[in-house]
Amino acid sequence: MPRLEPVIDPSESPAPGARRSRSGRPAPRGLVQELFTLRRDPLPKMSRPRWLAWLPHVVLGYAAIPCGVLTGMQLNDHYKVVGPAVLGLSLLTSASVLLSMFRPIAAWWLGLVTAALIAWVIHDHVGQGQAWHWTPAGPFTFAPLILMVALRVPPRVTVWVIGITLALSGLADVVLRPPHSQTLIGGVAILFGFVGILGYALRATRLARGKLVEQESLTEEERARRTLLEERSRIARELHDVVAHHMSVISIQAQVAPHLVDNPSEELKENLAGIRENALEALTELRRVLGVLRSENPDDPANPHHPQPTLAELDGLVDNVRGAGLDVTTAIAGIRRPLTPGVELTAYRIVQEALSNCLRHAPGSQVEVGIAYGPRELHLCIANTVPSRPAPPSQGAGHGLLGMRERAGMLGGELAAGPRPDGGYEVSAVLPMDPQDPPAGTAPETKKAP
Repeated sequence: MPRLEPVIDPSESPAPGARRSRSGRPAPRGLVQELFTLRRDPLPKMSRPRWLAWLPHVVLGYAAIPCGVLTGMQLNDHYKVVGPAVLGLSLLTSASVLLSMFRPIAAWWLGLVTAALIAWVIHDHVGQGQAWHWTPAGPFTFAPLILMVALRVPPRVTVWVIGITLALSGLADVVLRPPHSQTLIGGVAILFGFVGILGYALRATRLARGKLVEQESLTEEERARRTLLEERSRIARELHDVVAHHMSVISIQAQVAPHLVDNPSEELKENLAGIRENALEALTELRRVLGVLRSENPDDPANPHHPQPTLAELDGLVDNVRGAGLDVTTAIAGIRRPLTPGVELTAYRIVQEALSNCLRHAPGSQVEVGIAYGPRELHLCIANTVPSRPAPPSQGAGHGLLGMRERAGMLGGELAAGPRPDGGYEVSAVLPMDPQDPPAGTAPETKKAP
């Protein structure tokens, strides 16, 4: 089973050329690097619903406009600041919000510089009881920058970002605050702490969802791989009886052959004895391999002592399916004749699995089973109409087609499956009458129905 690697947050991956840990993985970025980085870190899109993927970018883009306008109105109306400084600080406020969509740490530093410039501009315009160094709207225009940082950097960096912001604010209040002004540091701390926690929660949810998607993908791949291996083991167990029968016949014929010839030569006796010995050794090895396969599947319902089914038992299979409530008709074209045991078994299993799928996924439908004996190929077609009632939820893994393709490919044949234009479903297979060994290293070709 493949080892599942943890999902690594892109914000924690180092830049090219950074040092690596002893395990060989890139070492996490240092705190100083995280706080003074200018690297690009775009705001991720929403995963669900897809038609709202760009909603966060649109909201943040529109939020940048009122943030700049609100800053200018505060400077004009509350602090009576006029001149080009008002326009410049308003544009810087909007620019920092827009920049946070792509470079959150750089936008935070720009926001700090803008807040310091605003505090310096309004220092001599602060009236009795007015706020400094944050304007009444300042914390709310700065909060989006904290949120964008918390969404994309590790929690420890978010803590330092909020801590540095509050430390600089407290230092400015202690050293430079006008005596007749008031401070907003308490409310600012509560607001920034809440925004930081909100950003951390959203970031953790996004990362957990990404891990879940990756885990589901790996689980589905592992389930398909396990189903394929189980199907191959079942095919090997079933074909064992076919091969063992022929090897037993060879052994018996080699043992009886000397008695059918008058005065057989010693060379003939030795050759026939060698044939019988090799056949017995092959049977022994087959039983050993089969013992391993069956020990891994002790609860397998297949009885090794029962003969493997053939197309001669098709009528019984169809009668059982009809008894389960499915309307099944059969049609056989060509000269019906016995085939090699492997082809007989594979054809029977494909029809059996296709009819089982019809019972599970197309209740109340009409099913047609067609078998055509050609000169060199056997053609199978199992088609059903649209089901007359909804199918019950299936508890299986849903890999029945995988086993049918594996059986057809084992003989060098092809199998196609897919929906029909009328809304039904069809499974068709072409099996060679005389299977040839596929070239080594090549996988069986499978096709999907158009």
